[in-house]
Amino acid sequence: MSPITRGLDAVKEIKKEFQAAKVIICSAMGQQKMGIEAIEAGAQDFIVKPFDEGRVLDDIKRARN
Repeated sequence: MSPITRGLDAVKEIKKEFQAAKVIICSAMGQQKMGIEAIEAGAQDFIVKPFDEGRVLDDIKRARN
């Protein structure tokens, strides 16, 4: 994986190599389409910056279960 790999491409590569990996994407681009693409690529969730700390912690707890 390149250091400039896009987030969605990174999720696909991670999930291909480690199918059980839990991935949460955090992006400054809050487009609904991007969130859907992230979930379809295998991400557990999509968080938009600036993010709420409580939401991030809740998402991490949910992904761990």
